[in-house]
Amino acid sequence: MSMGEFLGIQPSELKFPFETKKQSSCAMQLTNKTDQYIAFKVKTTNPKRYCVRPNAGIVSPHSVCNVTVTMQAQKEPPPDMQCRDKFLVQSVVAPNGAPSRDISTELFNREDGKIVDEFRLRVVYIPANPPSPVPEGDEEGTSPGTSSAEDEIRKSSLSEAVARSLKQAMGNSSSEEFILKLNNEKDSVIRQNQKLLGEVELMRRQVRQGQGGVSIVVLVFGLILGILAGYFIRK
Repeated sequence: MSMGEFLGIQPSELKFPFETKKQSSCAMQLTNKTDQYIAFKVKTTNPKRYCVRPNAGIVSPHSVCNVTVTMQAQKEPPPDMQCRDKFLVQSVVAPNGAPSRDISTELFNREDGKIVDEFRLRVVYIPANPPSPVPEGDEEGTSPGTSSAEDEIRKSSLSEAVARSLKQAMGNSSSEEFILKLNNEKDSVIRQNQKLLGEVELMRRQVRQGQGGVSIVVLVFGLILGILAGYFIRK
């Protein structure tokens, strides 16, 4: 909280989620730290861009006033998302607890030794919707689901082959036989992957041409069935 002579101001800078062609709002809280009634007035360097409610008022002793600042919709973002707009909050002791309707510009004039407290806030733009890392397909329109299915085929097939080979090697004392079986398993896995990837490519082309009408869910389900079938056949 930024502490002035009369008011505590929260936050110390106004952060607006920025999105073109949409309004954005930011809240400001004014806390009266004194035993007196404090009048305040909010000014900005760009009054056409912002709407402040309330832009003036009186805060009772040891109480809080909430102020809402609304930024009008902008057609385009500023360069590098940097904003030069600023706000000024002026505060002064209200005479005899005057009501809000009696607040005038003259009340904040520095005259006759009157203390007028001023606090400046800068404006900061933040992205309204920060980009999230979403996997993209290749230049030919490959969908993320298809790529994930292909990776799953490779991982599952290799894992099964390694598990089978290690299990067989536990009871085999000949390293040459173990290496030979391992090479045979490797060749079998490669052939199976090539066959399954060929089927994936065929389905992908049918989907892009609008002939297959196969959804990603059906495609992945078919691939999993192919993996399970190959596993039980070899067992």
